[in-house]
Amino acid sequence: MSQPQPIDPRFVSRPQGRRPKKRKNWFLRTVGLLLLLFVLMLVTVPLYAWSRIDKIDAMPTSGERPAASSGTTYLMVGSDGRENLSRAERARLHTGKAAGSRTDSIMLMHVPDSGPTVLVSIPRDSVMAIPGHGKNKVNAAFAYGKGNPALLIRTLENKTGLRIDHFVEVGFGGFASIIDSVGGIEMCLPKAMKDKDAHIDLKAGCQELDGVNALGYVRSRHADGKNDFGRVERQRQMVGAVAKKASSPSTFLNPVRFYNVATKGVDALTVDKEMGLLDFVKFAQGMRAVSGSGGVTLTVPIGDDSVRVAGGGVGVGWDEPKARALFKALKAGDTTGLKSS
Repeated sequence: MSQPQPIDPRFVSRPQGRRPKKRKNWFLRTVGLLLLLFVLMLVTVPLYAWSRIDKIDAMPTSGERPAASSGTTYLMVGSDGRENLSRAERARLHTGKAAGSRTDSIMLMHVPDSGPTVLVSIPRDSVMAIPGHGKNKVNAAFAYGKGNPALLIRTLENKTGLRIDHFVEVGFGGFASIIDSVGGIEMCLPKAMKDKDAHIDLKAGCQELDGVNALGYVRSRHADGKNDFGRVERQRQMVGAVAKKASSPSTFLNPVRFYNVATKGVDALTVDKEMGLLDFVKFAQGMRAVSGSGGVTLTVPIGDDSVRVAGGGVGVGWDEPKARALFKALKAGDTTGLKSS
């Protein structure tokens, strides 16, 4: 009997609808490689960005300080220092040429061990005792310290009884670059805002603000008739909007935007030397919390809006009983009863 002839594999047809296993494996390897690169980007870009951030000696080294409280408290300031801006940047941002540094915005963010994160705006015209300089607007403490925040931290700690654990500063140019890095921020204005000092002429309604217009929007003191109170409301509003957009999927899923936000964001910041990477991550998480339902935003209670200070100026005084109750709650980490205002 003759032996059956072997079948040439070249002439064997494959069942319809099945793809070669080799092609399937190639697809899975490609997807796996892309996922690995994505994870590496999420890890390495923040680490690289952290290595670039400026760190300074910010904490007071003299005088008695409050005891550590439950949770972590961050002092956030927006500085109007112009020394690091080029002539072209000063012209683009309409900052002028004033020497020295002052605080255009002052906020305390308290991240408790449990409960909602709280962001408290401190009007820069708040009158309080500045160690070694008598009573004046709190804004002057940063100027007296020649841009170093230690005196401002001592002043606020003495006034609030709350220990400040870390310091974060954002400059003029840095603020504008953060806004531009996230592709602008949408703001909805109840009425038009025009302020020649802040160099803005904004229409009423929802609109996208670039870095320059956003800077003018948060700096304006005259456009809405609310003076410093209107400004601190807009500053809190902008902080929340930036944090929300910077942490959105549209940022994380866009490698170019993610890189720009991470690197330009930290280039805009100065922090205290005691802050570690985990502290900064906690700060970022707190910022994200106050941009949504997981946080509370408010202004320190004000009692008198016409307090006289040395030199003939007028500042604002706090409603002391309400302010003490607020900071007592923060110190105890009891933030559940606080409401946004």
